Amino acid sequence: MLTVDELAAATGLTVRTTRYYAGLGLIPPPARRGRMAYYSAQHRARLELIRALQDHGFTLAAIEKYLARLPEDASVEDLAVQRAMLTSWKSGGHEVVTRRQLETRIGRRLDDTQVERLEAMMSIRPVEEGRYELLPAFDVGVKSLDLDIPVDSLVAAGEAINRHMDALADELTAILKDRVLAPYLVSARTEADKARFEQTMSRLRQLTLEAVVSGFQRAANQVISRSLSR
Repeated sequence: MLTVDELAAATGLTVRTTRYYAGLGLIPPPARRGRMAYYSAQHRARLELIRALQDHGFTLAAIEKYLARLPEDASVEDLAVQRAMLTSWKSGGHEVVTRRQLETRIGRRLDDTQVERLEAMMSIRPVEEGRYELLPAFDVGVKSLDLDIPVDSLVAAGEAINRHMDALADELTAILKDRVLAPYLVSARTEADKARFEQTMSRLRQLTLEAVVSGFQRAANQVISRSLSR
């Protein structure tokens, strides 16, 4: 059992935010012992799931709806599996910056054409007047600013990449659910099993990224070889 200070420290939240989420009903009421409130591993698991959903850009209203669909008797292990599946592949979560902060991040002034180029390459996304969300392709877009290549060709390449990556992500996720997650859910699970599963998921993400890169390199080399033979 944890006090609200201990729970906040364990989940990386402030005490104020933790109490705010409790007030919204995103976590169950704590157990009371006199004037003291105590929180369990269930509360911690729910808060960690909330943070994973926030990393995907979910609003608090959307998070409330998502949590409402979970079974009331969902165990700590069940919640951990949900979080492991939701953990963002991009570190740092969603970051929104002003135009000046964007220029500071890049290290130079940007004209409107360069900003439009970053938007076209899906490196940034305008969210409101003068503010932009940094997308996963941000670093790629910044490095492309100095390439003497027409922006439409870069956009076309980005569209091709996104089209194939969407299909690949769908197929790999289906394999993960059917052949990794399903067998895990039907087996007896202990706290140690949960920890191993989370470690496996984290390592699997890294290996998948490496496999995608090496797979593209292999395929590109085959295209070059076929072209030379012709």
